[in-house]
Amino acid sequence: MRNFIFHNPTKIIFGKGQIKKRIGKETAKFGKKALLVYGKNSIKQNGIYDQVTSSLTEAGVAYVDFPGVKSNPVLSHVEAGIELARKENVDVVLGVGGGSVIDSAKVIAGGVSADHDVWEFFTFTKAVIKALPILAVATVSASASEMNNGAVLTKEDCCNKFATASPLFQPQVSILDPTTLFSLNAQYSAYSSVDVIAHMLEAYLNCLEPSVILQDRLHEGLIKTIMESTDIIMKQSSNYDARANIMWGSVLGFNGITTAGMGHSAFPAHMIEHALSALYDIAHGAGLSIILPAWMSWALEEKKERMARFAREVFGVNNSDNFKAARESVERLKSWFASLGAPVSLKQVNITENDFEKIADNAVNNAQMWGMTNYNKEVITEILSKAK
Repeated sequence: MRNFIFHNPTKIIFGKGQIKKRIGKETAKFGKKALLVYGKNSIKQNGIYDQVTSSLTEAGVAYVDFPGVKSNPVLSHVEAGIELARKENVDVVLGVGGGSVIDSAKVIAGGVSADHDVWEFFTFTKAVIKALPILAVATVSASASEMNNGAVLTKEDCCNKFATASPLFQPQVSILDPTTLFSLNAQYSAYSSVDVIAHMLEAYLNCLEPSVILQDRLHEGLIKTIMESTDIIMKQSSNYDARANIMWGSVLGFNGITTAGMGHSAFPAHMIEHALSALYDIAHGAGLSIILPAWMSWALEEKKERMARFAREVFGVNNSDNFKAARESVERLKSWFASLGAPVSLKQVNITENDFEKIADNAVNNAQMWGMTNYNKEVITEILSKAK
């Protein structure tokens, strides 16, 4: 295990009934006027908006609505949020939603005092120097943005979907109430779980440290639990324990604790998927359910020992041959994704070989930004060919 520093300052308030009880009081500790960032109408339809706003009002916190965040959040909408936050002189930003909403809230918080284009945070030409306090109420469990310092945005005019990170993007407080997940439909529940597993599996397969048995077992146990709980919610959408496992498991899987001591991990499937969702606006989880098994097939020989362990520990594969066990891990994972109704081929989302060059050109930009220079256009095209 390598040297590491683990520091995650986000306060988590977990459980049913905590939104109305706590979000107003917690927000009031950081400001008296909040920008309330959310998506479309779902939080109004399921009652979460009323819980949040009544709690804010009771605590004496004024709020300014900023709705309209889309599933793949875009720079132009964030820029509008920054202007509104400045105009209304808010002193705290509260994101109520999934990763797209919370990511948008983070960049708005960091952009209010910035004297430059916030896209420079994503090209790493400017650092985040100051940010308003950020709080979150999670209503989708996938990205773990509610307990990490990352954010992802798409710049529409160039179709680039980039990621950035800053300690100042770490939420001060996040409330996780598993009952908020009850209203998610089966499709988005499936895509969310795919994303959670992809975060952990990419780190697990691509870490630099060869012997990290504790971290391996954390990953394996969490992945098995997410899979088992997802199978339950596909049949029982309001199963509290299963939703709670997913909500907490998604955070544990991508808040830094599972990767401590593992060294740097590459995320090639995420890198290629960002090109798909930037160009075609498909759901992030849907893109990952296509690309992750394809990348695993491409990397089979190089990663056979790690994939074989995954096959044996997570799927119970008994084959003693590492290559054959590794190949079975790909088949089992792909089959499980398909059982959830997630796409497992580009054809299923109407992307053909004619699109491969455009996707590869776009993905190369991400590869360069992420320091993954071995993923050139030819390599990315080869991986895409395994997903067709």
